[in-house]
Amino acid sequence: MKKGTIFNIQKMSIHDGPGIRTTVFFKGCPLNCLWCSNPESQKVEKEVACFQSRCVTCGYCAKGCPKGLIEAQPPFEITNREECDLCEICVKECCTNAKKVVGEDYTVDELLKEILKDKSFYDSSGGGVTFSGGEPLVQSAFLKEILTACRENGVHTAIETTGMTDTEMLLETAELLDLVFYDVKHMDDETHREITGASNKKILSNLAALAEIHDNIVVRIPVIPGINDSTENLQKTAEYAASLGIPTIELLPYHNLGEVKYGQLGREYALTDTEKPTETRMRNLADAMRETIGHRNTEITIMKSM
Repeated sequence: MKKGTIFNIQKMSIHDGPGIRTTVFFKGCPLNCLWCSNPESQKVEKEVACFQSRCVTCGYCAKGCPKGLIEAQPPFEITNREECDLCEICVKECCTNAKKVVGEDYTVDELLKEILKDKSFYDSSGGGVTFSGGEPLVQSAFLKEILTACRENGVHTAIETTGMTDTEMLLETAELLDLVFYDVKHMDDETHREITGASNKKILSNLAALAEIHDNIVVRIPVIPGINDSTENLQKTAEYAASLGIPTIELLPYHNLGEVKYGQLGREYALTDTEKPTETRMRNLADAMRETIGHRNTEITIMKSM
């Protein structure tokens, strides 16, 4: 059976679609956004996270590492993650869970069992399951199998996607989805490359293709101060989405809740000094977008900051 690598299954989620939902986070993403709040999602492969606050400085992880990749003194960081073969000895030696493997393999049946545990909540609230990441379509074969299984069991299905994927694959998967959250980071291709590491051309063309066959799409825009929050950029995004007949645009205010995870994975966070946008700023941007699209049937909403 096919297996998928998942790094989190979040129960009782209320921000990723209608009703009470289970959000399943896939590992692997084709983008490298500067503000990514789930850096553990970027690599498909499992990896070891280090939680310094749990460390009791026993040093058993360093002594046990067969490759000598862990510092011999606190905070016992992994010095060369590229050489780590994920033998998990350091994790097993740690009695306080200061080192933990991020990512777990599930078969379709195993994941479906977890999802169906809360089916009574989905049925009573109009909820379901949302697949997020990372980019779920990186593991497309597994994704389609779990979506099919959810459909067969009467579970409402949604996805949050970057749109950075093969067009045919996206459209085939969309047939199994009741709702699509589609991220648009920036309308300028050069800027998009700078802030995500990839062109936006495929993303925008895929959105147009998706809009031709699916009528329940929500364009999500993360609003990152100093990165993509210019009025001009957001107006262009609104105009493009409205021209495709997209019914809803959601603005997601930047937050830095994922910053601590970068240190746990031995990485640096690029936006340390970035502040959250104010409510007034968010309202002004939304108003400017509404003015741009006029009376077309595209609703613009502001999500609550986490």
